[in-house]
Amino acid sequence: MKLTPKQKIFCDEYLVDLNATRAYKAAYKSIKKDETANAAASRMLRNVKVKEYIDKRMKDREKRTEIKQDDVVKEFASIANDDIKNYLSFRTEKVFVGYDSDGLPVQDYRTIVNMKDSDDIDTKNISEISIGKDGQFKFKLYERDNALIQLGKHLGMFKDKVEVTGNMKVNNPYENLTTEQLLKLAGEEDG
Repeated sequence: MKLTPKQKIFCDEYLVDLNATRAYKAAYKSIKKDETANAAASRMLRNVKVKEYIDKRMKDREKRTEIKQDDVVKEFASIANDDIKNYLSFRTEKVFVGYDSDGLPVQDYRTIVNMKDSDDIDTKNISEISIGKDGQFKFKLYERDNALIQLGKHLGMFKDKVEVTGNMKVNNPYENLTTEQLLKLAGEEDG
């Protein structure tokens, strides 16, 4: 599986972030337009030697890191399906606040929020924890919408549309022939 030096650069760059357009422009410095690089990169990824090299490197990386695509998908799914109730319990209760002018008890409602014990929760989806100067405890989960977008992209739910504009000249030697002439050339004369 011998690649040309430029094919190898393309592959190595592609493996950085799986951005084929950027990888092609890195390998072929003379290419400046994204549309040109995108089309050429698409062809490059269909090259058998290139595909084999990329597949081998990805499998090597899987072995080295012990992280597989399914593991990443499961992590995104965990973030996307997480629920605040996995971390907190909350309720509203009546509390005595005093007496009114007639001497009757006055009650109000107070929201009680309790953080669950860290031994009882899976903390991997917590991205940030802080305690303010006032002692207020805050925590932040990884972004659910980002996880859903990443999952959707991986599952092919979103199709990026690329608009290519400009003049495109196709050399078609048969463009002026009639249907009858084309059939005759193809050896399928009607009749």
